[in-house]
Amino acid sequence: MKFDTRDKKPKLWNIAALSVVLLAVLAVFIRLGADVYGAAISVCFIVYYVIVLVLLLSAFFKQIQYNPYSYNTIFYMGFALFLLAVLILQTDLTVKLIRRPELYVAREILHLILDSAKSYVLLSAPFLFVFSIALCVSNISLIRHEGKRFVNILGIILSFLLVGGFLFIFLFDRYASGSQREVMLHDLIVNLFAAVYLYFECMLLGIMVADAIVIRYEPEPDKDFIIILGCGIRRDGTPSPLLRGRVDRALRFAEKQEELTGKKPVFIPSGGQGPDEPISEAASMKGYLLEQGVPEERILVEDRSRDTFENMKFSKEIIQAADPGGKVAFSTTNYHVFRGGLYARRVKMRAVGMGAKTKWYFWPNAAVREFVGLLTEHKLKQGLIFGGMIAFYVILTLLAYR
Repeated sequence: MKFDTRDKKPKLWNIAALSVVLLAVLAVFIRLGADVYGAAISVCFIVYYVIVLVLLLSAFFKQIQYNPYSYNTIFYMGFALFLLAVLILQTDLTVKLIRRPELYVAREILHLILDSAKSYVLLSAPFLFVFSIALCVSNISLIRHEGKRFVNILGIILSFLLVGGFLFIFLFDRYASGSQREVMLHDLIVNLFAAVYLYFECMLLGIMVADAIVIRYEPEPDKDFIIILGCGIRRDGTPSPLLRGRVDRALRFAEKQEELTGKKPVFIPSGGQGPDEPISEAASMKGYLLEQGVPEERILVEDRSRDTFENMKFSKEIIQAADPGGKVAFSTTNYHVFRGGLYARRVKMRAVGMGAKTKWYFWPNAAVREFVGLLTEHKLKQGLIFGGMIAFYVILTLLAYR
């Protein structure tokens, strides 16, 4: 699949229209007698879920072709996985409604939707436990190699949050007694907590899939510029192993491109000087590039930036001055490709990323830091989706206890 081959962003207004149609059909069945037509209502939900799932997956692939470095990519895949789980549960309930109508009634559909967040958490529990264990193992190795620092235990913290959240849902949901109002309050707490958990789990799974796609993607060998994103350097001014990996990745791509097309890209080492750094990161990378035989005229230094956003912003200014129509790629570490691409698109630059490998124990914890960083972006969009989910489960809980 090629990136940047579509000019229009995929839209999902058809899901809203489809939802209106479903509500209208449900209203007819309820008026005729919901218990009599329970199986038919359940089949309607199956058809609805299948169509929405197809639309979400279609939008996911179209979004990759339009702009792979987008929050929409994360949302589409994360919630498509959730919808697939709900579809499986709905299919199972439909079979029960057909085979045992004396035991299962249409009201079971409402409870299935109400418990969907909780059910998804329980269904995904094996994956979450394996993921959490692997994250802890990698973090322990990271601490052994890199020392005890707060940033080196983020993976362990996330693991405990994932497992702790699951245990809370599983154990707290088992105990509910008292009046109907008390039971409703209990269910409301469980469903709200499950909705919060569901949102972050969908984000996590969506980011993992999006990362896997952009990391494995090899840019087309037609680039005029390669931006190399900076990170920490050594005290003697030479690139750290992590930074050297980014430069080497850019060099390998440039060599391959020259072999295939004869086109020699210009390198833009990008990174300013930190308070504890003897020279700028860009100057350190330039020195390394010169040592590798890159001519100085093929190196344009960007040494003002302090973060990834400024890397892209100031590098774009250099590119616009040199060749406004030039095709751009950027090189960074594998866990940072998606976020780097997101910032490139934010400054309206269509740059395609390539990822340098890093040590196995370093990558998971760094990916967790990127995940936390991504969650702090697009607060309005995330707030709308998150708030919508909360309202949805609150309303359903109240309806279930009418």
